[in-house]
Amino acid sequence: MIRYALTRLALLLLGLLVASALIFAALRVLPGDVAQLIAGINASPEQIQAIRENLGLDQPLIAQYGSWLAGILSGDLGTSQLTGTPVIDELVEKSEVTLPLGVLAMTIALVIALPFGVLSALRRGRPDGTALNVTAQTIAAVPVVWAGMMLVVLFAVWWGWLPAQGFPRAGWNDPVAAVRALLLPAITIGVVEGAMLMRFVRSATLQAVGQDYVRTAAAQGFTRTRALLRHGLPNVGLSIITVLGLQVAGIIVGAVVIEQLFGLPGIGRMLVDDVSNRDLPKVQGELLVLTGLVLVIGFVVDLVHRVLDPRLREAE
Repeated sequence: MIRYALTRLALLLLGLLVASALIFAALRVLPGDVAQLIAGINASPEQIQAIRENLGLDQPLIAQYGSWLAGILSGDLGTSQLTGTPVIDELVEKSEVTLPLGVLAMTIALVIALPFGVLSALRRGRPDGTALNVTAQTIAAVPVVWAGMMLVVLFAVWWGWLPAQGFPRAGWNDPVAAVRALLLPAITIGVVEGAMLMRFVRSATLQAVGQDYVRTAAAQGFTRTRALLRHGLPNVGLSIITVLGLQVAGIIVGAVVIEQLFGLPGIGRMLVDDVSNRDLPKVQGELLVLTGLVLVIGFVVDLVHRVLDPRLREAE
């Protein structure tokens, strides 16, 4: 197990290295010049060149990449070229919005997907089971932006229950206002992602119902529901965990769009603004952190599989 974990950790680090190189190279093809943005439209070529030299933009690309990589290894993601603020400080500040949003959205998705997915499978062929399945397929096909706008109309405009945009200036010092600000965007992401996950839970449950060990348990006197819950679902739990990891990646992508729609000062909104301003060090740091988060989730899922499935350990 330790050898497997070390191997996966080495692959994780290699993946981060490759991701850093791809991010750095991809951002260099963006149009525009950050030195021009800082200097202003009336700046002389000499002023612009002086800014480029001060920021190190006149150095060869390989030297710029090496400097950035060395900073990452020492825990420094760089400094914003526009504001002079350390990137890590701004990421920590914005994560106070993005991380709670993601956790709340995933919680809503699980609350929807697990019970209704199992119920939809157990009631297969009956009107209520069919209605649940059709509803899940319909919601899963809805773009998250459109779902967000519809929920804003319902909960903010018509009923006035929740705020439509923004985050309190006091932040988490006013927890009630902060939760209210995150609730509607979290519902938007959670409902759509939950519908997608519910379809998979239903499929996995139907697969478990047809297994011999579930039929054997039923033949021994268990009800079908009890046989499924005791013997079926634990055996399909590993595949559900894998999909959960993918769902987290979907929530991260959804947060970029949702934070724009709801005016939340999180990492997603900051990323869009920094791309527009061509603040390369900040964009590099933000993309690397998001990519690293996805890779770490995959790493954790692999380890959980190895711990929970004895067949994988025996195959070593």
